[in-house]
Amino acid sequence: MNADVYNIEGKQIRKMELPKLFNNDYREDLVRRAIHAEQSLRYQPQGHYLLAGFQTTAVYVGTYSGYRSGRHKGIAIRPRQKLAGGAMGDVRRIPSSTKGHRAHPHKIEKRLAEGINAREYRKALESAVAGTAKEMVRSKHIIEKQRQLPIIVEDGIEELSKAKDVYNMLKNLGLEKDIEESKKPRLRKGLARSSRNRRFRNSVLIVVNGDRKVNAAGRNIAGVDVCSVNELRAEKLAPGATPRITVWSESAVKNLEGAISKAELGR
Repeated sequence: MNADVYNIEGKQIRKMELPKLFNNDYREDLVRRAIHAEQSLRYQPQGHYLLAGFQTTAVYVGTYSGYRSGRHKGIAIRPRQKLAGGAMGDVRRIPSSTKGHRAHPHKIEKRLAEGINAREYRKALESAVAGTAKEMVRSKHIIEKQRQLPIIVEDGIEELSKAKDVYNMLKNLGLEKDIEESKKPRLRKGLARSSRNRRFRNSVLIVVNGDRKVNAAGRNIAGVDVCSVNELRAEKLAPGATPRITVWSESAVKNLEGAISKAELGR
């Protein structure tokens, strides 16, 4: 399978042979599983204070322990606060009481990461890469010019050091409307709507070979992400298990198979 190679001005300059993995079928189930495994690595372990709910004078004295139990007084036999004069206060300590401890609190030793086999994860990455070359990308993104997918650009893209130059390059490729659409922040539900944090729709992903100048320049454009071919993740390639439009550099495509063969979750 051959693909067109464009220069920074958006003109076709030659063709190149694509790796075989671009011909694979898109497996949404595999990609979703890989995304879930990647997201689970970001979960924050939570714990609770061991004495939470127990720092009180309340004590359970038993059912048949005399006047302090509450027996034959029309009140529930529960752990109650000790008040002056031998009086019984409010119920404490038990989960159903006010200021009581939680029934099943978070445990710091709980395993939060969702494991996935290495071969299965690499297969999911290959499927996500193949999805960027499928026509389903056009249903989610706006591509003004009739470009053959995947979109491959000469290695000069890796040396762009200004956000203005990266934007002009994407504009020449016919991706301007898609980027402008991603600049509109979506309304969030609930109290989060009052927050000043703005979330942008995912637009173009630029994949380059290694850490280049364009990594810093592209991140200043709303909705645009830049990553190295050695740091590809399923969530980057297909957020929400839907393939996004991806612009590859020539060197990234050449080193793609080698990078995926060494890919491991969490590295």
